[in-house]
Amino acid sequence: MSGEAAAVAAARNAVGVHFRLHGRDPAEGLDCGGLAALALRAEGYAGEVPSGYALRSGDAALVSARLDALGLMRASEARAGDLLLCQPGPGQLHFAIRDADGVIHADAMLRRVVARPGPIPWRVIGAWRMRAC
Repeated sequence: MSGEAAAVAAARNAVGVHFRLHGRDPAEGLDCGGLAALALRAEGYAGEVPSGYALRSGDAALVSARLDALGLMRASEARAGDLLLCQPGPGQLHFAIRDADGVIHADAMLRRVVARPGPIPWRVIGAWRMRAC
């Protein structure tokens, strides 16, 4: 399985998992950081994904630097398998996994991980490629 396919497959397998703020275990629930960690682990990346944050907080530069430190490659244009850092609203950061049809993300309003087809509905701050193709 290619690197892209592993990340997308891990995210797709999580669709329907209950939303839980700071959740890192699919059996107990995931938030967007937990979903990002799941995709990263599928690619063989280790390390801690930040936790202990509020829904409306975040420093995009700090999060970007942490992704860079993992050795992820910044992508100028998002494609399937990329980890996206988005800004759904003022002061709010959100991770999503790009797939061929849209994004997979942990939706706090719907209370579960969902696949959202179509254009990405939020401002994309950056995209990181988990593996070079």
